[in-house]
Order: sequence, then structure tokens, then C-alpha cells
Amino acid sequence: MFYRSHPSMKREDPVKVIKEALGKALVFYYPFAGRIIEGPRSKLLVDCTGEGILFVEADADVTIDQLGDSIKPPCSYIEEFLHDVPGSSGVLGCPLLLIQVTRLACGGFIFAIRLNHTMSDSLGLSKFLNTVGELALGASTPSLLPVWEREILNARNPPRVTCVHHEYEQLTHTETSIVMTLQEHEKDMTHRSFFFGPSELKSIRKHIPPHLQKCSNFEVLASFLWRSRTIALQLDPDEVVRISVMINVRGKQGLNVPSGYYGNAFAYPTAISKAGLLCQSPLGYALELVRRLKTQMSEEYIKSAADLMVLKGRPHYTTVWSFLIADVTRLGLGDIDFGWGKAVYGGLIGARPCASYHVSGFKNSYGEEGILVPILLPLPIMNRFQQELLSNGIEYPRKIAPRL
Repeated sequence: MFYRSHPSMKREDPVKVIKEALGKALVFYYPFAGRIIEGPRSKLLVDCTGEGILFVEADADVTIDQLGDSIKPPCSYIEEFLHDVPGSSGVLGCPLLLIQVTRLACGGFIFAIRLNHTMSDSLGLSKFLNTVGELALGASTPSLLPVWEREILNARNPPRVTCVHHEYEQLTHTETSIVMTLQEHEKDMTHRSFFFGPSELKSIRKHIPPHLQKCSNFEVLASFLWRSRTIALQLDPDEVVRISVMINVRGKQGLNVPSGYYGNAFAYPTAISKAGLLCQSPLGYALELVRRLKTQMSEEYIKSAADLMVLKGRPHYTTVWSFLIADVTRLGLGDIDFGWGKAVYGGLIGARPCASYHVSGFKNSYGEEGILVPILLPLPIMNRFQQELLSNGIEYPRKIAPRL
């Protein structure tokens, strides 16, 4: 999160203010001060040792304006703004949060955080950071009290898998895996962010049949990116590819997840297709597959996924020829206020080879607001991906700025 200086906070040190607020917040979110241990049958547990989190204080001789495009994902200086403390990045026995506050020469600052994902998802982390902000502003207690209650999403007894979960299937592939492909191109990995404003979305929707025009922009864009990315990969036509959409389960009928719950509460239902069929079919084919994913997200699907975790011993998400995408436009990290107002940008720092997300809060050179999508691919594949977008009227943006 990138913050500008504020006239009323000239005499305040953001490091001191945030560090004190963090200490107060950890009283309510005390499990974050513990360590993950492994219990019977490989079950992960939190040992509430009170050892605390890692906090790094830093100074940078640059202004927020000098950072330019580095404010938007991908961040060019992540190693400077979030120091990877040796021995801190493991799952077991390591600090659950790493936070760095970097003062800038202009009086602004950067707040960066790394989370042990076994503890919380992005929405849960947002609840914690909102509490830090409230306490920094003088509150004595959070407006929303945290809820642990991890048993809410436990597997049933006895566990039973009643739904199809393509996200965990190990399929037979005709070529080397995406992991192998990326290893071959490790030095050529390229990170680029693509902007989709009103004109870009209008251009994409021209390829959608009338009965699908009511689909959301997220569904349309996810389908378009999946198809374009698959075309760029140039796979064997019989290769099976997947798209997974990360969906929040809070508020899902039958689950009764409390509003203060800050654990992992998401699932990623997955659609599959032959690569050749996806690439050769109109965009409506991919959109139909993506649209159906939301209908899969029933109470039964979520419980079936929890049961599968137990029966299969916490299987890993299958990354082979997969594309995982999430909508974080409503995450609200940019709205967190430590006393310096809203952030210029608040959100994730970049994409992963098999995953991306939609970010709001940016505008193009015409002043139009839109969605920013960071993509990480090997350079040759990235160039083909960019060319595919260009053939559909989507140009690589030369100037993108935060909304504020």
C-alpha cells in the first residue's frame, strides 16, 4: 500500500504509529503472533506462543512520484520494499506475518505485508489490517471483532466427496507440464499489466452472443484472458486446460460463516476443455464454461471440497495448464487509513505463472477508470499473448495511473 504525505501528520512517524497499532491489533488477533505446527495425520495447528510477527523499518531516498509505474503491479522494487528475512518464509515454525514500513523522502510511506496463507485469505487479512487502521486512528476495539472458529468449515464425519473437483485432478497430458515449460524459460519470465476500460470491454463484448450479454465484466474478462492465454501457449489440441475462479464462500447459504471470520473461506471451482476446442471456438464457448462455475458453488460443493482435503491428504491445486483468476476489486486494501488517508494503491504486487487477478483503482491516459490485470509469462508466450489481445482491439497500455 502506497501512501502520500498528509499535512495533519507531518510530525508523526508512520513506523511508530503503525507498529503501536499492530501491537494492539494482535491482542485481538492473537493467533497471528503464534507459529504453525503439524499435528496428527498432518493436520496444521496454530501454537499460540506469543512470539510475535516480523516487523521491518526502512527508509528510501525517493518520492512517491518518482516511483512512477512501480506503484501499479507488478512492483519493480518488491525486494527493497519487503525484505525477505532469512528463515522467515516457511510454513512451519516461522512468523505468520512479515510487515515492512518504508518511509519516503516526500513524507509518504509504503506498507508491505507477507502472509502465511494457511492462516487467512485476502479478505481475512483485510479485516486484520482494517483493525490496525482503526486502532491507529484512536479506536480502543475493532468495529468488527475477529472470529476464529475454524471448525465451521471442517470436513464432515464421515467425509464424503459428492462433487467433481477438477482443480485437484491429476490428468494425463500430451506434453510437458507448464511447470517444466516455465523452468525452461525461467530467465525469460516477463511481468506485464493490461488495462481494460470501457472501450476494451466493449470491444470484447462484440464477440459475445446476445444470450450471454448479461454476464458480468469479470466473467467476460476471465473467459477472454483464458482463451487468449491458451492460444499464446500453442499447446497440442488434445491437451486439457483449466480455468479456476476463486470465489468467496462468506455469506453462502447454509454455511453460516460469521462476518468476523478471518480464516480461509474460499473455493476455486474449475472448468476444463481441450485446448484445441477452446482456441477454435468463439468466445461464447469459454464464457459458458466460466458462467457455470458460479452455479457449482453450493453448500454441498464447499463441504465436498473440505471432505476431499481429508480423504486425499490435502492435495495440491493442480497447476498443469491451469489459469486461476480472482476478482479483488472489492478487497478494500486501498481504503485502509492509518492516519494518512487512503492509499494511492493498495493491493497485490503481481501475478504468478498460473494465476492472476483483477485490480480496480486505475485509469488510462484518457482519464477512464478500468480494471488492471497483471500477467506473468515467459517472454515468447507473453509476446504472443499481447499479439492476441491486439488482434481483438486491446492495446498494451503505455500510461496507466492510480485513480487518486
